[in-house]
Amino acid sequence: MHSTHLLLEEPIRMASILEPSKAGFFPAMTKIVGTLGPKSRSVEVISGCLKAGMSVARFDFSWHDPEYHQETLENLKAAVKLTKKLCAVMLDTVGAEMQVVNKSEKAISLQADAMVILTPDAGQEASSELLPINFDGLSKAVKKGDTIFIGQYLFTGSETTSVWLEVSEVKGNDVVCVIKNSATLAGSLFTLHASQIHIDLPTLTDKDKEVISTWGVQNKIDFLSLSYTRHAEDVRQAREFLSKLGDLYQTQIFAKIENIEGLNHFDEILQEADGIILSRGNLGIDLPPEKVFLFQKAALYKCNMAGKPAVVTRVVDSMTDNLRPTRAEATDVANAVLDGSDAILLGAETLRGLYPVETISTVGKICSEAEKVFNQDMYFKKTVKYVGEPMTHLESIASSAVRAAIKVKASVIICFTSSGRAARLIAKYRPTMPVLSVVIPRLKTNQLKWSFSGAFEARQSLIVRGLFPMLADPRHPAESTSASNESVLRVALDYGKAAGVIKSHDRVVVCQKVGDASVVKIIELED
Repeated sequence: MHSTHLLLEEPIRMASILEPSKAGFFPAMTKIVGTLGPKSRSVEVISGCLKAGMSVARFDFSWHDPEYHQETLENLKAAVKLTKKLCAVMLDTVGAEMQVVNKSEKAISLQADAMVILTPDAGQEASSELLPINFDGLSKAVKKGDTIFIGQYLFTGSETTSVWLEVSEVKGNDVVCVIKNSATLAGSLFTLHASQIHIDLPTLTDKDKEVISTWGVQNKIDFLSLSYTRHAEDVRQAREFLSKLGDLYQTQIFAKIENIEGLNHFDEILQEADGIILSRGNLGIDLPPEKVFLFQKAALYKCNMAGKPAVVTRVVDSMTDNLRPTRAEATDVANAVLDGSDAILLGAETLRGLYPVETISTVGKICSEAEKVFNQDMYFKKTVKYVGEPMTHLESIASSAVRAAIKVKASVIICFTSSGRAARLIAKYRPTMPVLSVVIPRLKTNQLKWSFSGAFEARQSLIVRGLFPMLADPRHPAESTSASNESVLRVALDYGKAAGVIKSHDRVVVCQKVGDASVVKIIELED
């Protein structure tokens, strides 16, 4: 895996670029989050998505009801059993999203330079002259000259399916706008985004809370994607809410940065959240186009240094209807990887796109190629320097394990962990080889019954770049005698061999706890 490591900073033989890519057991180190919907909810298609490299399934509650999503989730469980590939579940909240409601679902044709009224009166029928919205505070939030965008799902940027308006005047609760481009809006719901304006809506709505406390609890969701996160307090409130919902105290919160407000409070949000999703669709509207790349690079750098997963969205929009991405999109995916992204999130591309499996496969191949030229050496030095001295005990062990693995050209790093923290720290240093995180379940009791923890920790590493979890037999504690550790290690090595990442005579770096000490050891495999 690491032997073919090239560097963009060094001369690359042009002929070598044309050599076909070798498919590995893990399609790429970078993870892929797929949104499941109408075009990707059968057992057959979901199985295809899992085999192609999807490791997190996202359920977007801004459309359709919990029963619909439950059917999809049951199909996902069947596909996981069928393919024997682990998959985590992410619930995406609606949040402070403004929507235009089109009950009749008839296509609405809007002409440039004509006027249209946005009204909070939900009883009205949507038409070319009048669009009912789900928020009654818009007239108080906007002023003459402000920009408003309306489009289906998220804005594709295709000017025929999304429209931008300029506020002309405010009349009572209604907002009168001039249409700036001709477009046809098709479907029942369109997202409305007011550029750079504070919208006084709660980040966790009552509807979100209801969905989380019913569907979320029932299905023990691994991740909560908190839409329209604008302040660290949003994350704290969500965490407090989850802490009262049984097993969901273990659910990780990913803050979704979608507007200027979230961007201004990025540092404190990052401190509170477990991970970050850069929602480039909405951000691309709030930011001038020439600033989008800058935000991406700065945000990913901050996430990398904090050791928290960063997810980039809206990469291959055109694959919603086409089998191949555009040149710009293919380059964009690779740049996200080189910038340090942990995962790529596919929205409309898998939700309603015509080629969900092919899209995941294509994105995986691009990620894999980009990883081959990722400058790990420079990244490692940068991270060590950022962390500074004295390092914490765990950080020192993690960085040493990665350094050792690179020096001895190990084919894999195996890490024994119960909370998943040690494995995530190793992955933070972006080793060029996969990290097999052997999650040792812990026995816990609530005085009434015994239960094992570990499944959450294993699934939550499915969004971290380079981290591949396996659940160990609970009879082997993480800090155990050498004899039981040997047997767990054997299981992990067998798994690696079956996966094709370990061969005889390979070197493997193992990171584990023995008693109170943490140990990094290098083993060489015999035949």
